[in-house]
Amino acid sequence: MASAVERTDDLVREYLIYRGFTSTLKHLDSEIKSDKDKGFRVDKIIDQLQQLIQSYDLAGLKEYWAYLDRRLFSRLEDVYRPTVNKLRTSLYRFYVIHTVQMKNSEKTQEFFQKQALELQTQPEWRDWFALPFIPAPEQNPSFSPYFSRQWADTFLVSLHNFLSVLFQCMPQPVLLSFDNEVQRIKTVQEENEELRQLLFALQVEWRQKKDEEMVHHKLPPYVQHMDRLGDTELDLVFSQRNVNMTTPSRNFFSTFLPQTRRAPGKTAPGPQSSPTQASLGRKDPTAAQSAKAKDLPSAKDLKMPSVSTATVDLATGHSLKRRPHDHEKERKELLSKLPQQSLEKKTDSDLDAQTEALPDQTDSTNQTRVCEVGGAAVEQPFIKLSQEEYGEHHSSIMHCRVDCSGRRVASLDVDGVVKVWAFNPIMQTKATIMSKSPLLSLEWAAKPDRLLLLGSGVGTVKLYDTDAKKNLYEMTIDDVHPRILSLACSPSGTSFVCSAAAQAAPSGVVTEGDARVSAPVSGQLLLWDTKTVKQQLQFALEPGPVAINCTAFNHNGNLLVTGAADGMIRLFDMQRYESALSWKAHDGEVYSVEFSYDENTVFSIGEDGKFVQWNIHRCGVKQSEYSLSQDAVGPFVLSGYSGYKQVQVPRGRLFAFDSEGQHVLTCSSSGGVIYRT
Repeated sequence: MASAVERTDDLVREYLIYRGFTSTLKHLDSEIKSDKDKGFRVDKIIDQLQQLIQSYDLAGLKEYWAYLDRRLFSRLEDVYRPTVNKLRTSLYRFYVIHTVQMKNSEKTQEFFQKQALELQTQPEWRDWFALPFIPAPEQNPSFSPYFSRQWADTFLVSLHNFLSVLFQCMPQPVLLSFDNEVQRIKTVQEENEELRQLLFALQVEWRQKKDEEMVHHKLPPYVQHMDRLGDTELDLVFSQRNVNMTTPSRNFFSTFLPQTRRAPGKTAPGPQSSPTQASLGRKDPTAAQSAKAKDLPSAKDLKMPSVSTATVDLATGHSLKRRPHDHEKERKELLSKLPQQSLEKKTDSDLDAQTEALPDQTDSTNQTRVCEVGGAAVEQPFIKLSQEEYGEHHSSIMHCRVDCSGRRVASLDVDGVVKVWAFNPIMQTKATIMSKSPLLSLEWAAKPDRLLLLGSGVGTVKLYDTDAKKNLYEMTIDDVHPRILSLACSPSGTSFVCSAAAQAAPSGVVTEGDARVSAPVSGQLLLWDTKTVKQQLQFALEPGPVAINCTAFNHNGNLLVTGAADGMIRLFDMQRYESALSWKAHDGEVYSVEFSYDENTVFSIGEDGKFVQWNIHRCGVKQSEYSLSQDAVGPFVLSGYSGYKQVQVPRGRLFAFDSEGQHVLTCSSSGGVIYRT
């Protein structure tokens, strides 16, 4: 609900600006600043209560709780009233315990003096009036549980969960369901597209079947089932036709024979076959096909010669009475090969049985390899639930990003082609972007999630609307530093960080087999506003301007970590817009950097091939270090659409964590390697 309220507030602001209602906009902003509901954000309400407790503002605490009671709790049913009373009692106890822990006895006595009339009639507060007179209440069995950290955390979590459930169950205005309606409409459109494609496929299949039926009706009966006729059946066809067989008719009929699939081993008995048997074989095509299927493997090597022989006999007009003699000769050759073929068949069946007995062992060799970081390599395969391929790119892919909603993917290849595509419910392309200038980076905007940022090699950043399929704005960053190496949007959605670098040395991108010079390149780190599309500030980079290769925000956008070409990692405080920490991380450039799952550490990969975990609370202290293979950090061989190849330093992310931070995926020349953290 909080995200929907924030989204609606932005839409209302945008509408008021569009209509020119500036005074109404000012009143709206002032009301939002003094909003006691905090935009229905539970974390903000909990922070407000804790701030009042830490400042010993008992009157403000009572007033704010009374407001929540009138605004929210009074609308609940009577069965929830005991829960609300328990939460209020725990809140007051939390305040009293805080005053005792801070050794502020005046505030403790003040609480009981002001709350005496209200609390003295409540049995759960009867023993608490003696609290100010106990020398060490934290050691008293009656009060010691309330001084533990576990009780405080339990109370805050309970209050947080209660308010969250309450906000979710509150009736919402129609305007707040805007995002849900948009999502529902998109889902319906995608389902319609899927059904339309399914209908189109069924129509195509129906047309093909109709065309085949029409062709079969036009052909004569003896030609229509020619692929199921053997030599004996052909004899019967000729005997039943009450016409004189002339040489032109034989030549006409022989033109169809090379196209048939006949097994001469079927008529091996030759003279012993009677017309009755032949007619049965013709009238029952299913039995004829099953008989051919049994004899086909043993007569594989005789199939093509028999067809050519039949063609010559019919083309030259020789009598068909010679064919039983030929079939008898082929039969003897066939029987002489049966023992050897049966032995080979038995051996193959034994091998098949052994293969079927060990399916898991064969499949396990094709699973992803998991390595235990810091220990011996172990095999623990993952279960592959599904796999789909998106094959619209015709050259090597450099970047791939998923939007905030998780519904669309943007991928960028070497030729500067950007594909925006969805994979649910079906995989389909939503938009294609062709850029005249080379593209080096891309990133999704956080709000709204339909916007895509594209960093070029000529000093510009494009803001592209993937729904309208057009460029909204093109920002000129810097002519001196034209290469936009990295883009990162703040989770708040109001700004983005842009890393601009000067042109690399001629040896920065070289042909395969040459050496690459890793001299630091000049660059700058800028902060841009996504709404006004203007530069806010330029970060100070110590000891001097250097190219920033990679950037990453934490979950709330208060911290920004960067990796630079000089091997330094810099941690910026985004509330003060200044560098908080910096340390030498790698010998050579830092290629990729990310926060850990708990955001207490930072992981980085550098040009030296090391994968290092850093503690951000202790500047420059390594928690762990692992050496990766050379193909995990590049340089990588990239191929374009026209077939050219080039060796290029890494761009983008070289590793990624899973949702719980327990596994990390890295690169290699033969596929991804997963490590357990």
